[in-house]
Amino acid sequence: MHQTTRVVSIFVPLAFILVACSENSTPANPSEIPAVVDASPAGGIIEQAASDGGRRIVMHDECDPDSFNAAIGAGTCVGRNGGLGFDKFIALLEKHAQVPSWRFSPNTIHVPRELTLSVVNTGGEVHTFTEVDDFGGGLVPELNALSGTPVVAPECLALGAGDFIAPGGQTSHTFERGEADKYQCCIHPWMRASTR
Repeated sequence: MHQTTRVVSIFVPLAFILVACSENSTPANPSEIPAVVDASPAGGIIEQAASDGGRRIVMHDECDPDSFNAAIGAGTCVGRNGGLGFDKFIALLEKHAQVPSWRFSPNTIHVPRELTLSVVNTGGEVHTFTEVDDFGGGLVPELNALSGTPVVAPECLALGAGDFIAPGGQTSHTFERGEADKYQCCIHPWMRASTR
């Protein structure tokens, strides 16, 4: 019973995000979770990425739709069946404070000059690619606790429309040369990248 209560409480905020996203609504209060980026490709993003040699940042996860949707709610995970089951996801997070298949690739971004890259969500869950001053927790307190990041990154509390990227969706980000910046997912805070 304790496991079920904890699992449900972990994802109540995430379920709110997904419901808001699936309805493509924007809350009346801008500090609330906004709708996700439309999954349809934007020509400018693809053209820019091609001009940078096809480089891009990819958001990965391996959620299993059947088990994630049963544990959290319909629409939590979309995509192919047979990924990592929800119980295994929680077990890995409890043991390692991260789930390696939830990641940004690359996690170190070489920036020889100013460049704009597409950021593409190839996973089955919603993610963010948020620039932060320091790595910290995200929007789901229980995931923060399990990943050892109890202090929320302030930038994760100031997200706006377009910061949530749906499965199959994409956005773009301009990187400045010579800056050492940090990026994380504000839902899964162990998903991190930095520039050099």
